[in-house]
Amino acid sequence: MPLLDMGRRLLSRLGCDCPLCGARVAGARLCAGCQADILAGPAGASARCPRCALRLQGGGQHCAACLAQPQAFSRTIAAFDYAPPGDALVLMLKTQLRLSMAPVLARLMAQALREAAAQPGAHLPPDLLLVPIPASRASLRQRGMNPAAEIARSLAAELALPAPRLLLARRRETPRQATLGRRARQRGAVGLFVCAGPIRGRHVAVVDDVMTTGSTVGAAATALIAAGAASVTVLVAARTP
Repeated sequence: MPLLDMGRRLLSRLGCDCPLCGARVAGARLCAGCQADILAGPAGASARCPRCALRLQGGGQHCAACLAQPQAFSRTIAAFDYAPPGDALVLMLKTQLRLSMAPVLARLMAQALREAAAQPGAHLPPDLLLVPIPASRASLRQRGMNPAAEIARSLAAELALPAPRLLLARRRETPRQATLGRRARQRGAVGLFVCAGPIRGRHVAVVDDVMTTGSTVGAAATALIAAGAASVTVLVAARTP
């Protein structure tokens, strides 16, 4: 076992404080109350679209956007909504650079994946490759790390799945997503990624921290399918409502 993974496992057994309320818990996890609040979602939360994980409004089995324009990925599994209190965990990782939040988020995502796999008729391949969304050079310079890669590394340890590095690469740099509207994000993501590794016939799970419009993970899925991936599932910590 790599030394980094051994260190993560040891830290997960040490006592620490829940990052949201300060209650004493085992390492790399939330207290039961905070976890229940995050996973419950907002009041009156409805079912999610199975393809993009957006909350459905007014019934139906898929959201209108996915019916109108199907994505390259087959389904999306989101652990929680990008809203209080769960959004604080993502912000701690991305803006406060608290790497200890990566295994916390990975645990929530692993639970969501297991629950999705247990649903009647669900089919999630047991040999998924976990592939994080590559960070831009500007983001790497600013943070010194890629949040998606940190989450994927912890998720790989949690689920005992492979997470090979550098399977996806960026073709070009793009403006920060937070500064762009929906249409600009979609235009900027077209042809953004290229697959740089052998994945023909493999089932791939693209890993990211937050899914907003789906344009970034969609571009990643398109590149992976073009390289021969059998299917692409999207795994995100949070889905923007």
